[in-house]
Amino acid sequence: MRNFHNKYTGNMGEDEVCKYLIKNNYNILQRNFLCKSGEIDIIALDIDRNEYVFIEVKTRLSKKCGRPAEAVDINKRKHIINATRYYIYINKLEKRDIRFDVIEVYLYKRIINHIKNAFYTSY
Repeated sequence: MRNFHNKYTGNMGEDEVCKYLIKNNYNILQRNFLCKSGEIDIIALDIDRNEYVFIEVKTRLSKKCGRPAEAVDINKRKHIINATRYYIYINKLEKRDIRFDVIEVYLYKRIINHIKNAFYTSY
């Protein structure tokens, strides 16, 4: 039951983030990109900066487990980076600007905290 609850909460958070991104001049390219290397929650184009943005969404119902972004540890980052490399390869985006963002969603207060350039790689 817990996995269903977590997946449902995560989907609600991702839905809210997509609405937020569209309002802030992003084009949603793909959700839940999955490959052998890992998963990327949302891939978007920041229209104002002409950057491809690979977004990890972390949703919480309360603060009792700490800040959501704290869950994006080094192992999670490696999976995101490897999945991004594959996405870049299959879509021929090697010459494009990219960045990695983490977006925290606090459902209990309807707060979205967008952390741009949350981590780096030279992919």
